[in-house]
Amino acid sequence: MSTTTETLYARTDAVLGSFAIRAMDPLTDAELLHGWVTHPKAAFWMMQDASLPDVEREYMKIAAAEHHDAYIGLHEGRPAFLMERYDPSRLELVGLYDAQPGDVGMHFLVAPSDTPLHGFTRAVITTVMAALFADPAVRRVVVEPDVDNKAVHALNEAVGFVPERPVQKPEKTALLSFCTREQFEAATGLMTGASI
Repeated sequence: MSTTTETLYARTDAVLGSFAIRAMDPLTDAELLHGWVTHPKAAFWMMQDASLPDVEREYMKIAAAEHHDAYIGLHEGRPAFLMERYDPSRLELVGLYDAQPGDVGMHFLVAPSDTPLHGFTRAVITTVMAALFADPAVRRVVVEPDVDNKAVHALNEAVGFVPERPVQKPEKTALLSFCTREQFEAATGLMTGASI
């Protein structure tokens, strides 16, 4: 089992410095996550009214799930974002698209900050995508953000996502989008080391 200090992935951004990803601990990280997911800027995360015990329960459920994982992202060693990885053929998008071998689903949330850094969210999504593609089994990342979340659509496009179509989920109308390893590398100039 991973400890909360074990780095699972790391990269250095030429402008913003070091980024890393570690396992999430639903008990020790719950208070931190609660502040993030209930912040007004996290409206699309749909946990605005969650209590601390609600957040603990949600992330304990994810920690116990076979096809869903959550991670804490670090910037210069400090917690700065949340990353979730899931199997879209078993969660979130079951029956809504034709799953392919090597598909992985992703969610990410940047922590609120009083001192925003220019380009930070783009560096975060680039780190998240590079971490996913560090797994040679991953061929394509699948996302389903709210159709109204224009900011995340622009970020997705910046790292190589191509929108497919809107899909109706129980909680929202989502914009189904895909990004292959090759599309990510072309959009960012980063080589993931596992080209198909």
